[in-house]
Amino acid sequence: MECLGCNLSNKREPVHMVYENDYISCFLDHDPFNEGHVLILPKNHFYDVEEFDEETATAVMRASMLLSKSIKKLFNPDGITICQNGGIFNDLTHYHMHVVPRYEHQSFATFYSDEEVMVEEKAKLTETKRKLVHAINEFE
Repeated sequence: MECLGCNLSNKREPVHMVYENDYISCFLDHDPFNEGHVLILPKNHFYDVEEFDEETATAVMRASMLLSKSIKKLFNPDGITICQNGGIFNDLTHYHMHVVPRYEHQSFATFYSDEEVMVEEKAKLTETKRKLVHAINEFE
């Protein structure tokens, strides 16, 4: 069975990659909650966090720290939400962590809504990618 998460994290499907190393890929969510919403996926197939080897676990946490610093610098959010949905709530059937910039008075309940939302324009995602890659490079 083909795994969409494996295909995305290994660039067999188009993504707006902002950071990667030997263990993980970080790319913009195609349907972001806010500009700068990034997903972190391991390159090897893992379904849930407890399956990680030590190297993957370390890579995911380090990437979440790097992305948080970069997003804060670039978008000046009021906060960052980092979340992962496991088990039956894992809609990719591949581990993925969300790093989401958040702003005051913004309800996060809509993040978990099943309502259809507009996908951000491809040109906007390309520009966000460019800006975020530049910000990440300043912290590396």
